[in-house]
Amino acid sequence: MNKIKDFGLFILAISIALGLIIAGYYVFKGLKSFSDKDRIVTVKGLAEKEIKSTQAFIKINISFSGDIPKELISKTDNQVKAIQVYLKEKGYIDGDIKVSQISLYDGKEYYRYDYELKQKIKIDRYRSSRTIIISIKNVEKASEMSNNIDLDLINRNLSSSISCEFVFPELNSIKPALIAESTKNARLAGEQFANDSQSKLGKIKTASQGQISIVGSYYNDEEVASSAPKEAYLQKARVVSTIVFFLED
Repeated sequence: MNKIKDFGLFILAISIALGLIIAGYYVFKGLKSFSDKDRIVTVKGLAEKEIKSTQAFIKINISFSGDIPKELISKTDNQVKAIQVYLKEKGYIDGDIKVSQISLYDGKEYYRYDYELKQKIKIDRYRSSRTIIISIKNVEKASEMSNNIDLDLINRNLSSSISCEFVFPELNSIKPALIAESTKNARLAGEQFANDSQSKLGKIKTASQGQISIVGSYYNDEEVASSAPKEAYLQKARVVSTIVFFLED
């Protein structure tokens, strides 16, 4: 009877010991997992893509001011016709040229007060304007063409306000690929850090995909201005992703 009782106590002791060992193991795993969660690395991944304009427009704005609307309209229309003649002489075709309707602005005031002179100064009440828009397919030459037109019109006493504008592909069409590349580059940076610290890169804790930004000839950020395209028909799209990874042994 005592032997059976002693055997039962032995089995109970073994069970308790095994239970303590198993419990200790899971406590250790839990503590290790908790400790691992505190080990993280934050990395950034950059992706860049140069994009080229698909279309350019040269805009010639004709504007005059005065007090008699009829005279302004006539003066504006005559200048538009003279510029159209010049453009045809230079080989521009009607299909690539659009002319806006005349716009007449009524300021409703003939005077403004000059606080320095402390007196009223006569100003023109009306301002008329029309815009000639030239569609340019050769985007590489658009800026040069715009400059040449500007100089020619000045020489012909047809001086006007001229600008050259470019159309670029929709950013949504290139954003997915840029985000994928920036995420990939962030992971490579994380793996390099993990290797250097004799660890392994774990799962992603948090991720922040930066907004797509455009860098071009008119971009003034000193940090990236040196790498920006100098040609107006080229831009550089940039995405920076910030990702936090867990580190594992």
